[in-house]
Amino acid sequence: MDYQTQMEAARRGIITPEIEIAAADEYIAADELRQLIAGGQAVIPKNVNHERGCPKAIGRALSTKINVNLGVSKDCANFDVELSKVAEAEKFGADAIMDLSTVGDTRAFRRKLAETCKAALGSVPIYDALVYYDKDLEKITSDEWLNIARIHAEDGMDFMTIHCGMNRATAARFKRNRNRLTNIVSRGGSLMFAWMEMTGRENPFYERFDELLAICRKYDVTLSLGDACRPGSTNDANDAAQIEEMITLGELTKTAWEQDVQVIIEGPGHMTLDKIAANMELERTLCHGAPYYVLGPLVTDIAPGYDHITAAIGGAVAAANGAAFLCYVTPAEHLRLPNEQDVRDGIIAAKIAAHAADLAKNIPRAADRDNEMSKARQAVDWEKMYSLSLDPDNARKTHEESAPECADTCTMCGKFCAMRNMNLILNGEKVTAK
Repeated sequence: MDYQTQMEAARRGIITPEIEIAAADEYIAADELRQLIAGGQAVIPKNVNHERGCPKAIGRALSTKINVNLGVSKDCANFDVELSKVAEAEKFGADAIMDLSTVGDTRAFRRKLAETCKAALGSVPIYDALVYYDKDLEKITSDEWLNIARIHAEDGMDFMTIHCGMNRATAARFKRNRNRLTNIVSRGGSLMFAWMEMTGRENPFYERFDELLAICRKYDVTLSLGDACRPGSTNDANDAAQIEEMITLGELTKTAWEQDVQVIIEGPGHMTLDKIAANMELERTLCHGAPYYVLGPLVTDIAPGYDHITAAIGGAVAAANGAAFLCYVTPAEHLRLPNEQDVRDGIIAAKIAAHAADLAKNIPRAADRDNEMSKARQAVDWEKMYSLSLDPDNARKTHEESAPECADTCTMCGKFCAMRNMNLILNGEKVTAK
């Protein structure tokens, strides 16, 4: 192989095996995808050490992808439980899985993921530094911050969230403009803000960005530029701190591209419906069209227990207006670590949002499954309907709860079923409602 990254290959006119696979998955020509990657408008997160990885392309012109966050915490430190969630996530079609573990043997868990998981793998090295070095935040050195990113790259992470935009200037502006209701809600962003305040030093990922890029280039890690100042409430959306950080992320994006390092930009957060489209366009302009990865966005703050729904509403609008990558949100958001059912519900909600956006964007063949479902409904073909569902088991279970005498229709309409009656009439049969 005479290239180091997918971006370098694309710029040299090389169609890699990963580009071939991802383009076929998108129903587009391989050279079309190559051009998108060469220009930074799409990425294929595929670490050279993640051998089982199934290449997926992420970009605004492509089908919308979804990410699932997993990982253990001090209060729920069972890696086996998390691995069962990984299996559930892959079963329901997650395109990426991020390990956010903050306790225990995190490196062994990451390596297990790389050995067994086909989805793209992501992580946030800043979280892991406190676990790996086992010392107070302010005692971590600049060299150690860079080293933890290197370790995650070695372990096969396809993309890494690094909060490079939370630099001294961003922190100073945040402190001057204390108008937020929820301050800094990004865990990685808050840790780096606190470290800078404690030590008086510049963010090493910003100050030594070229060294970070060298790590990403060596392992072909896609750099996910974290949004430390993302809004944690609808009130705080699109404020000065968020926009200043986005400007910085745009500058860093161009620097990364100069080294053939793939980049995605992270975004909100919490944001009311009327602000989402403008934020998507703002990112496209300030960050030069790099794929946008949004956490929701949640369109209201008053639905704990149902935040997978508030996130799906925002995610559909965001993706229809250009977001390329949706981070799922579960019903447990803001309340506790999600269980397997929460993971399933979060994935389905995110998949609905992503697919709804793909229909709006006229993504190639996105409507095929919907059209097949419509045909199956007209034919009252329950088995076909189940097979086309995002969650076939739940669709079957829900219908089969009907009374036996309604097996050929459903208990909503029974013998008044419009599909059944139209089929009978058009076939020349007499229908009697019972």
